[in-house]
Amino acid sequence: MEMAISLIRTSISQSQCVSVSHPLIHSLRSSTLSSIDESLRRKRLLSSCAPSQLNPIRSEVSFCVGTHLIPHPNKVERGGEDAFFVSNYNGGAIAVADGVSGWAEQNVDPSLFPKELMANASNLVGDEETRSMFPIEQVNNDPQFLLRKAHAATSSIGSATVIVAMLERNGILKIASVGDCGLRVIREGQIIFSTSPQEHYFDCPYQLSSEVVGQTYLDAMVSNVELMEGDTIVMGSDGLFDNVFDHEIVSTIARCRDVVEAGIS
Repeated sequence: MEMAISLIRTSISQSQCVSVSHPLIHSLRSSTLSSIDESLRRKRLLSSCAPSQLNPIRSEVSFCVGTHLIPHPNKVERGGEDAFFVSNYNGGAIAVADGVSGWAEQNVDPSLFPKELMANASNLVGDEETRSMFPIEQVNNDPQFLLRKAHAATSSIGSATVIVAMLERNGILKIASVGDCGLRVIREGQIIFSTSPQEHYFDCPYQLSSEVVGQTYLDAMVSNVELMEGDTIVMGSDGLFDNVFDHEIVSTIARCRDVVEAGIS
């Protein structure tokens, strides 16, 4: 079992001089992710909050994020085959990619493709010079288009299932997923939204690949969800949702103080 877990809680800043106070916020101008735990199993815990800019007229929504990567015991040396990125652009962006382990039978490291895919997506969203080359509304605000550009820029051999979520400051969460990585939105102890896996057949999910034959961004399942302050978003690879029931996820969220604590519970 291997899983990449991202937990996100929405926060709101509004009025003329209101700032958001939260233990995960480094600074209203910070774009830094803090890497907190690197044990012998190379578990990674990152925390960040995408900043909310103060606005005198309307409310704006942003992410507070906690992530955790748990490699399969047999894959600890290379840090597992899952990858993710977090960006504080706009309301926030986060993604998870799960490398297809079958490539190991061809002496290909299954972790290389998802890691490069997530690095490319992160660069497209977060690098100012790169952003200037493309329309912001297409690259940074459209997760499906982001998948297209990141996939096209990935040269590693392999394939991965992937999910990307991007938050508009008006509270609309845009989601694009290929395969069986998933996302849940939890509000007041109830799951109000859930993505559905895409599979050709059992244990053969849709995937972005280095091969010509395969899925593309056009095959992505696209969804929009209107969020409210305090909503919790759980995103992860199939290693999470195949092994943890939804009611267990909800109960874990309920007893934790913040998303970082929930991510390691």
